[in-house]
Amino acid sequence: MTIIRYLTGALFALSLSIPVFAEEITDLGTFKDWSAYKFQEGGSDVCYMATQPTKSEGDYTKRGQVFWLVAHRTAFNKQNTSSFVPGYTLREDSTVSVEISGRVFTMFAGTAEENQAIAWFRDRDDSPAVEAMRKGLTMIVKAVSSRGTATTDEFSLRGFTAAHNKITEACGL
Repeated sequence: MTIIRYLTGALFALSLSIPVFAEEITDLGTFKDWSAYKFQEGGSDVCYMATQPTKSEGDYTKRGQVFWLVAHRTAFNKQNTSSFVPGYTLREDSTVSVEISGRVFTMFAGTAEENQAIAWFRDRDDSPAVEAMRKGLTMIVKAVSSRGTATTDEFSLRGFTAAHNKITEACGL
């Protein structure tokens, strides 16, 4: 349950930069390399899915947990909000490169609640990236830490479509 709580806190620190407390998190299942969850936020449904990298490279000595999250937040009519949690502080004003099946997307780096480093797409880029994830096999994410350390994380997209269908259904979308 610790990872679920961490992911929930990270999800909201990332998406709105405000603290959110979920009273009950429902595990919607594991779909190959992705896990899906649902909870209530102010009486509205939040459904999200998460995974960790299958491979990470970089010349670092210490790095926190790394995650990729995709969420639907019904209270804000937000779908497919994608966030990358790199496990370190990103270089200020840097971008994060995301490659899916030869297509490259760019995320911008930021810091959210409790100094949680994150990267996210501009609103117009979330859905096209999610569509690419639904069709792809792997996703390669390249970023640079505040100390100049370059990292490359590989995420499996096995189970992405099933998990995405589950959170979409669970949020009634």
